[in-house]
Amino acid sequence: MKTPNLYLGLGHPYYQALPAPIPMDIALFSPSSLFHDDDDSTSTDEETPDNCQTYVERTHQFHGMELVIREFSFHQMNANLLWPGTFAFVEWLVQNRSKIEGRHILELGSGTGALAIFLKKLYQVDITTSDYDDQEIEDNIAHNCRVNGVTPVLPHIKHSWGDPFPNPHPEWDLIIASDILLYVKQYPNLIKTLCFLLNSYKPRETATTPLAQDGIPELARPAFLMSWRRRIGKEDESLFFTGCETAGLQVQHLGSRVYCITPAKPAVNDSLGL
Repeated sequence: MKTPNLYLGLGHPYYQALPAPIPMDIALFSPSSLFHDDDDSTSTDEETPDNCQTYVERTHQFHGMELVIREFSFHQMNANLLWPGTFAFVEWLVQNRSKIEGRHILELGSGTGALAIFLKKLYQVDITTSDYDDQEIEDNIAHNCRVNGVTPVLPHIKHSWGDPFPNPHPEWDLIIASDILLYVKQYPNLIKTLCFLLNSYKPRETATTPLAQDGIPELARPAFLMSWRRRIGKEDESLFFTGCETAGLQVQHLGSRVYCITPAKPAVNDSLGL
């Protein structure tokens, strides 16, 4: 199939001809088995009377900031725990603060909402969380916002990758995510969502590419920043990045396993080609 004009929206016949999104796989094990409770973390089990969902509440350190995060003991979509990429991404973002300041940010695969809560508390960024269309995820993120003093709670979008996006005119100029490449079969759906968000972005009238202190432009608008730490086979990992390039997106490794993905022709360019 000929590569389409990716600057068209999802209503273009090319996208309409694509097969229906693959339903998300259900986790057959609890990832909590990969973690241990540190002595200095606070763990409490809770049960909700309606669905008997259990939670564990842990105290985590994010670059010197202490956050209390309630996590699902188990969640069928693995939206339950903090993964290694989140902590590594935090360190990278703190070291590259200028890349996120003044941005309108959307986080994909927010899970517990911990990364977004950290960025909101530290930098007061404009950030929206999103994850699989599941009310439990949204409610838990709202709980974690309130426990950590983020009120009103962060705006949240329920969206399953590959489905039509709830907001047909996205204004987020920076999309972020960490450790979201677990389900290989979902890569086409994730790429479809990224293509829409990046290629349908409508810059606000005041949107300009910010300059770093040395005068060098920062990331283009829009851009997708992703940190990946969980171990999968290199062949599986390359499927995602190759799929992005086949779809007309540019992929660049920024170091520390942080990747920047942009449209072939960003709405606002910079001289670094990011």
